[in-house]
Amino acid sequence: MKVMRIPYKKFTFLLEAAEEIHLPSYKGSTFRGAFGVQFRKVACALKKVDCRNCLLRQKCVYAYIFESYTPDDSSIMGRVNAIPHPFIIEPPEEDKQVYSAGQTFSIGLILIGVAIQYLPYFVYTFDLLGENGIGRGRGKCRLKEVYTANPQGDSALIYSSATRKVAPFGEECIDLSQPILSVLENGCMNGAKNDCKEISLRFLTPTRLKYGGKLTIDLEFHVFIRQLLRRLFLLRQYYCNDSPVDNKLPDDGYHRMLIDKAFAITVKTSELRWNDWERYSRRQDTRMKLGGFVGEIVYAGDISLFIPFIKAGEILHVGKGTSFGLGKYTIKP
Repeated sequence: MKVMRIPYKKFTFLLEAAEEIHLPSYKGSTFRGAFGVQFRKVACALKKVDCRNCLLRQKCVYAYIFESYTPDDSSIMGRVNAIPHPFIIEPPEEDKQVYSAGQTFSIGLILIGVAIQYLPYFVYTFDLLGENGIGRGRGKCRLKEVYTANPQGDSALIYSSATRKVAPFGEECIDLSQPILSVLENGCMNGAKNDCKEISLRFLTPTRLKYGGKLTIDLEFHVFIRQLLRRLFLLRQYYCNDSPVDNKLPDDGYHRMLIDKAFAITVKTSELRWNDWERYSRRQDTRMKLGGFVGEIVYAGDISLFIPFIKAGEILHVGKGTSFGLGKYTIKP
């Protein structure tokens, strides 16, 4: 049987401002950039060596988490220059830009596959990040607590600054094995009533999807679904070591079948709009534009076949820049 399982775990980091902190309206870039700087200090042994040329790259936690490169001979799903990072930082969704001393704010973190075991590195790094300051003026903050969350909405405390210990926790799993087998064997979902004829997606953070080598806001369903399938496949392929694949079932077979069927799904209404924003890249010493679309879009057609994959993307985001929190969407009731 083909296995397509993607283990993941969601966490919430609760931080308290130790002094006044100034943050931009969209905070994903600030936290991800500051995290990368501190994470390298924590985990990298040869800090002045480029990861691509580093002797320790294959066994380095920093390289595995933050400098995700494909093997030189990779040809999975076409040429892949860089694979997705196995983590997603979900910044506070509020537009608030100034936090006074004593005020708290939370950051979401999603770890994927093998990266789940490295949570203590993230906890220590966020603690260090707070001590060194963040945002304009380098306002300091304290990591107070870390909680886990499950799909039912329950949370559990697994770390506090008082104990400085990470308690054991379980993990969740997205299992797409049966949906994929159904597509390959029958071209449809086993037992599906095919009664889902419309779906509305709300993109909450800027979403960057490329089609034909260019960023697009003209989100035809086949464009959305092919980029989503590509992300899910690469995350499973590179970060989920416990998911063996039966070679009798080609990895790209269900991709082709689903994409072919996606052309039959039409755009009923679209209220997507472009949202431009910038981030400063320390590594490249330049400001980079990272615009993407936000808003709502409604698709019409036989959606049932695609629902399991769309729900997976609701957890794991879609498109480029997901480690900044980009590409977050919800299925609107």
